[in-house]
Amino acid sequence: MKLERVQSADGTSVAFERTGRGPPLILVGGAFCDRSAPTSGTPLAALLAHRFTVWSYDRRGRGDSEDTAPYVIEREVQDLSALITAAGGSAFVFGNSSGGLLALDAAAQGLPIPKLVLYEPPVILDTTRAKHFEALAEQLDEAAAGGHRSEAVELYFTQVMQMPEPGLARMRASPMWEGLKRLAHTLSYDLRITARGATRLEQLPAVRSETLVMDGGASPPWMRETIQTLARAIPQARHRTLEGQTHAVDPRALARALEEFLGE
Repeated sequence: MKLERVQSADGTSVAFERTGRGPPLILVGGAFCDRSAPTSGTPLAALLAHRFTVWSYDRRGRGDSEDTAPYVIEREVQDLSALITAAGGSAFVFGNSSGGLLALDAAAQGLPIPKLVLYEPPVILDTTRAKHFEALAEQLDEAAAGGHRSEAVELYFTQVMQMPEPGLARMRASPMWEGLKRLAHTLSYDLRITARGATRLEQLPAVRSETLVMDGGASPPWMRETIQTLARAIPQARHRTLEGQTHAVDPRALARALEEFLGE
């Protein structure tokens, strides 16, 4: 795969790679993800390339993509729109975690997405928690802007993912830590996307894409209940559980489910 670029509506250059042959499928990652992420990037693309032309891209501010301040969620929707246009005018879209919320926003705004697949998008139904995330996004911005990238990553792990100290210590000592720090300034982007909970629910009736909403059978009950609530709120949606999976889903399980649904 070679690195390619598309220009978004605000002039931001968005980097992507594509592989395979068949209908276009665009992969949208969540927090801590660029186009190399196992569950939303080139590793998943390789598993699907025999059936689809798969587009893996760096969301703005990540990897080889540019960024334009200030951050506005609608600009990320415009990025996805530019990719869909480059793919021929319509495309299937898969969104993982908060990337699923971004993909859902795009579908609600009428982007030409015939089929949409979401894996455990973190829908926030509690307005108090949504406000907490908005405040936390400001803290993350301040930490990253001040050069305190490790602090920003730690804040996200402890306050959003509820990671206990032993797990955080293992992460700090792992080779992954430097890569996570490089994405620290984008963590507030995903929190702002997630915090748009109540507003997003009001927009769901506008989604016209045939939609598959998935969760993992080993994920917490509250996550699974929320995902099922989301599936019921989308007009043309169905729900599927990937047995034995958690939020850290196996790309092979994802690929099988995507191929089955998108190939119908």
